[in-house]
Amino acid sequence: MKKSLVIGAAALVLLGGAAAGGTALALARMPEESALVAVETAVLRQGSTGGEVQEVQRRLRNWGYYSGAVDGIFGAGTRRAVIAFQQKNGLTADGVVGMATYKALGMNDSYRVLAGQDQGGQGGQGGGVNGHTSSDLYLMAKAIYAEGRGESYTGQVAIGAVIVNRVKSPQFPNTVAGVIYQKGAFTAVDDGQINLEPDETAYNAARDAMNGWDPTYGCLYYYNPAVATSAWIFERQTVTVIGKHVFAI
Repeated sequence: MKKSLVIGAAALVLLGGAAAGGTALALARMPEESALVAVETAVLRQGSTGGEVQEVQRRLRNWGYYSGAVDGIFGAGTRRAVIAFQQKNGLTADGVVGMATYKALGMNDSYRVLAGQDQGGQGGQGGGVNGHTSSDLYLMAKAIYAEGRGESYTGQVAIGAVIVNRVKSPQFPNTVAGVIYQKGAFTAVDDGQINLEPDETAYNAARDAMNGWDPTYGCLYYYNPAVATSAWIFERQTVTVIGKHVFAI
């Protein structure tokens, strides 16, 4: 199954709120396929959806190429805007956002993800981890940074571990992207904080979570009790508390 690269005070399924003001977010894990498939899933074209599409739309709108909604849906209007941008910048005007267009848009991490995959996913921040693609790593790092940059390193790993646990659980979608973009799960997908660029600490925390470090002991939920308002989340069984977050099953 191919997916596009895409990644709160009270969310019914996963809540958090460190420095990002109670926003929970996350990222994408595709099935374990070849490096070629991973590259294809990271390229954006008409029909793609998600946070990366939203960021492309935002930039094109700011620069006057696009006048539609910044909704994360790559429709005909977005394609026309991409083509206009490509023509202006001397790129192949095919309406597809690949490496060259990412670079011209200034979306450097997205560019590096594709560049890393073209090299077989080896080395640097673009490399895959433990069966996850480099796209997974990038998106999980973004989620961890946006949600947990005010937390300890262990607390940041714990956020990634919850995402990994959900991917493995039959109760949730079986990809990181599916978990993160599950309707109503993460308010940060709606408010755009998923588009913040991660730091090296977030990348390292994502790697550790993907490699099996789980400070939550299998938790599927977390929340910040100082800002959470859902009665439902308080009914979950608490397993551990790390920093500002309660982790539960």
